[in-house]
Amino acid sequence: MKSFNNHQGLIALLDRANVDTDQIIPKQFLKKITRTGFGEHLFQDWRYLENGKPNPDFELNQDRFKGATILVARNNFGCGSSREHAVWAIEQYGFHVVIAPNVERGENVIPGFADIFRNNSLKNGLLTLELQEAEVEEIFQMVSRFKGLQAKVELEHQRVTLLLPEEISFHFEMDAAIKHRLIHGLDDIGITLQHEKAISSFEAKHDAQLKY
Repeated sequence: MKSFNNHQGLIALLDRANVDTDQIIPKQFLKKITRTGFGEHLFQDWRYLENGKPNPDFELNQDRFKGATILVARNNFGCGSSREHAVWAIEQYGFHVVIAPNVERGENVIPGFADIFRNNSLKNGLLTLELQEAEVEEIFQMVSRFKGLQAKVELEHQRVTLLLPEEISFHFEMDAAIKHRLIHGLDDIGITLQHEKAISSFEAKHDAQLKY
């Protein structure tokens, strides 16, 4: 897994809440036996019309968002089924970061991301970060006002900065263990291999054959 520390790129907006994984990558594309080729089908049903032509009304088809690497959406992104293909599609399309708000409604908090999607993102090196609802709304407003707006994401400092003439920065929370894994590019196998010496020592002292 590639390490993640700092990233700078163009911001694209997806002004939708509760984006489920079947919209991210529809089920008919899950038959592939490899982990490649999913990016071209990201948001397939929204990106294309029935005749196969790009839908001019869909956000990511706008010229201003071509080449974007940071996606900003609304709350509960990645809900629905647990398909890891959703993360692969987002990454292969070209996004490195997805930002969504946690939304407070009375005593309830609606998270920015569904748990399984967030966990799948961690295992694949896709950074998902939550900001406050008002902060995400400010990003939407700034991107709408300033064409080609880029942001800098610094994982070490847990900061997102909008690269305006007068920069605007937002702090985000990040679990220390998750932060460590992303910065050092450690997936589950990488975490295990950190204990390779201890594993080898254990194996050397024990008979590999089961005895009954």
